[in-house]
Amino acid sequence: MATSEAPPVAAAARIEDGAKVYGTGDAEVRALDGVTRSFPVGHFTAIMGPSGSGKSTLMHCMAGLDRLTTGTTWIGEVELGALGEKDVTAVRRDRIGFIFQAFNLLPMLTAAENIRLPLDIAGRRPDPEWLNQVISALELGDRLDHRPSQLSGGQQQRVAAARAFASHPEIVFADEPTGQLDSHSSSELLGFMRRAVDEFSQTIVMVTHDPTAASYADGVVFLGDGRIVDELAAPTPTSILDRMKALSGASQ
Repeated sequence: MATSEAPPVAAAARIEDGAKVYGTGDAEVRALDGVTRSFPVGHFTAIMGPSGSGKSTLMHCMAGLDRLTTGTTWIGEVELGALGEKDVTAVRRDRIGFIFQAFNLLPMLTAAENIRLPLDIAGRRPDPEWLNQVISALELGDRLDHRPSQLSGGQQQRVAAARAFASHPEIVFADEPTGQLDSHSSSELLGFMRRAVDEFSQTIVMVTHDPTAASYADGVVFLGDGRIVDELAAPTPTSILDRMKALSGASQ
């Protein structure tokens, strides 16, 4: 009796032979150097590596915030390099969520208005059921009428996370999202991100330098000198630290 293989998991985003070069001649810097990787739907991937390894460059090129020098990137089946700036902006608006280290909230707007802002700009009505789920999961129900100055740093970042998830994007890119948070606020945010993957089949790609933050992911991709140098499945803080030490020793 023939056994059937499980169908391949679709990619929410992918990059193929991606290179990003800054400068020319002796001043040339290859921030990315031939990176190929898929980011499956419904998975949480952490990207780690030393300063200058290409972590943020990879995320920015994957998310359409920057363009590769050579190579290709896709969001779903849409190749970003084949699009003009207007269409890339539409992809970012309609299909991608962003969480950054800086909260980037507008001070004159309430938490609720900040959360809905991308949808308002796009002229889209929020899905009330989904939005309520996000707000409830991030425990922001009693803070919606507050402006950013009336919120703690952790609450502001949770508002920024709710904004990223409000449109139910195909993929969320997070760049050091816990960088300005204390350990309690970090664990609250990371716990929600983990729930978003497990319960809502969300896809998340997160750049971080923190082994504890990366341990919330399904897997870790390690970069060095613009290349993928290792990967780790089912990470724990200890296994991540051990791998980082091994990679550091190998590069010396």
